[in-house]
Amino acid sequence: MTHDDQIDWGRLRAARRACTRFLSGSRPLTIHERLTTLAATVDPDLYPDVYGNGGPVGELEARTAALLGTADAVFFPSGTMAQQVALRHHAERTGNRAVALHPLSHIERHERHAHTQLTGLRGLWPTTEQRQPTPEELRALGEPFGTLVVELPLRDPGFLLPTWEELTALTAAARETGARVHFDGARLWNTTAHFGRRLDEIAALADSVYVSFYKDLGGISGAALAGDEELAAYARTWRHRYGGQLYQQWPAALSALSGLDTVLPELPGYTAHAAVLAPALAALPGARIHPAAPPTHEFQLWLPHSAKALNEAVLALAEQERTWFVPEWTDAAPGLAMAEVSLDGPAQAWTTEEVTELGLHFLELVAAAEKG
Repeated sequence: MTHDDQIDWGRLRAARRACTRFLSGSRPLTIHERLTTLAATVDPDLYPDVYGNGGPVGELEARTAALLGTADAVFFPSGTMAQQVALRHHAERTGNRAVALHPLSHIERHERHAHTQLTGLRGLWPTTEQRQPTPEELRALGEPFGTLVVELPLRDPGFLLPTWEELTALTAAARETGARVHFDGARLWNTTAHFGRRLDEIAALADSVYVSFYKDLGGISGAALAGDEELAAYARTWRHRYGGQLYQQWPAALSALSGLDTVLPELPGYTAHAAVLAPALAALPGARIHPAAPPTHEFQLWLPHSAKALNEAVLALAEQERTWFVPEWTDAAPGLAMAEVSLDGPAQAWTTEEVTELGLHFLELVAAAEKG
């Protein structure tokens, strides 16, 4: 893996701020820019929320519930907290503390095993393959489980999504056993084009759904846990117990509402344009994208070079030509590195010819970096 000491983050941030064109990602905003943008969108007579009640938080909860077609939605300061509450709720309702989930899921890899340490749950892995699990693998677990977690998309192996038929079959297989279903939908917003379904149709397959407001939507922070009235009441109780009932959270809520207004309607277009641009990246010498046909605008790009040389080339391109390519490369094997690509807003202005030209020039800078 690439270590932080290989990247001068301050220099990289300054170079990124100075860029005028972005392929993957966008220009970072200062606090002043962010607050100015939010101030321009807010009703001058709007009052803040108080301990999660009213204000922008109340509006955000109502809008999220409406979008997902659930009885209610509860705002949380973090997705980790929201998901722990969901898993606790389902374990108590089913009387079974076993959770079927992918070993590469966010809950297993990036939450410091909160579900085992805080709630005493234990994970069962239907598969260790780098793909979504199948109904057959769920049935073959060999022991009962109380909750099935499906991360949509499954980020770490490449933002993977099942087909709609596979997802409906998987959730049905869980319900055959009496288990409940939870969607880790941090990026659920970005799945409608692939599934060909509305958000409420997708959410209807689960008993609880977690969504993030900063992933894809560009909010400051925050998440929501959506489900029926019983889940929502439980979530508000445990949000308080976990320390998540903050006095005011209006900045995060306002930025989330802005994301719902401005970014959410654009996400299907991002996915469509990614299908146009991704082949240009895949055609670069030695390159590979994963998955080969990305179901969203986010995917992995692999190149046969060291992460150090690739990161140096990113910085050189940004500083010399004010163009931002694909950052944060990590070594996956000797001489092979991977980075996550996000073809969001700024990428919509790029053509395949421009991506090819930029990619070839970037590889020239990589070669120069490798020569030292």
